[in-house]
Amino acid sequence: MRAPEFWSGDGGGVLPFLLSPLAALYAGATARRVRQPGWNAPVPVICCGNVTAGGAGKTTLALDLGQRLAHRGVAVHFLSRGYGGALKGPLRVDPAKHDSRDVGDEALLLAAEQPAWISADRAAGARAAIAAGAQAIVLDDGLQNPTLDKDLSLLTIDGSYGFGNGRVIPAGPLREPVASAAARARAAVLIGDDATGAVAQLPPGLPVLRARLIPGPEAKMLRGQPVFAFCGIGNPRKFFTSLQEAGAVIAGRAPYADHYPFDAGDLRDLLAEAERLRAIPVTTKKDFVRLPQAFRARVTVLTITLQWEEPASIEILLDPLAGRVPVPA
Repeated sequence: MRAPEFWSGDGGGVLPFLLSPLAALYAGATARRVRQPGWNAPVPVICCGNVTAGGAGKTTLALDLGQRLAHRGVAVHFLSRGYGGALKGPLRVDPAKHDSRDVGDEALLLAAEQPAWISADRAAGARAAIAAGAQAIVLDDGLQNPTLDKDLSLLTIDGSYGFGNGRVIPAGPLREPVASAAARARAAVLIGDDATGAVAQLPPGLPVLRARLIPGPEAKMLRGQPVFAFCGIGNPRKFFTSLQEAGAVIAGRAPYADHYPFDAGDLRDLLAEAERLRAIPVTTKKDFVRLPQAFRARVTVLTITLQWEEPASIEILLDPLAGRVPVPA
């Protein structure tokens, strides 16, 4: 589904007000759920979570942390719910065997870098990963999931969207009040400029680490070229902005709902529109893994990486976890 327009902005209007009783029930249910005890794993567990429905950069952050742990010689495994996939797990993701209909798009991106697992039951997924040799686990999402204790939780914030209208689902995009989520986080990670004043809504004293998305090497090929941009992610504006920052000329754009399952008909229409505009069809890496295989060679992917304002700040948070990494037998 596409996020309602009233989820953005100042939260005013009649509809959010009318939905506020349901929002209170949703927030109460979440509060009761997160108070439940979880399993304490024998390896460090790092959670890249957020407080809003939809994307905030969690997967990009998880990939960055996985790379940093791997550089320390840690056998890191990723763990996610497998949103959008039919399989529930626990299951180790095999990109040669599974597609987005099986395990979701995020799990495929994670599995391309390090071992990745999907599991609706995060504790069961963690046990399976540890049995397979994981010395540390990085959760992509899961801040509101209590089944697995976390050693380090990071509250990921999309700077361009912030906390939307500041209301809880269905009156707004929040999974729970900001203060509740922040209380379980060691730090916040702000990705991009703070366009909505989100940092001011965080509790005093919560460290805020700042980063931004940097276009990948293919950006050089797109510089000065007309492109037709399409994507189905939580905040399509981030993708369009990344293309503009890469120097591409956006001749047309087609935003879809988050995790949109592209089919052959969609691709025929999209490629026809790109041809009409005499533009290069471009999408995100997350969308690319959901495209029908027969059309992938005709679509260009713009990758992104995370660039920290102060890289040492995230390394300092990872340092205390080194003592919990088990020594191989």
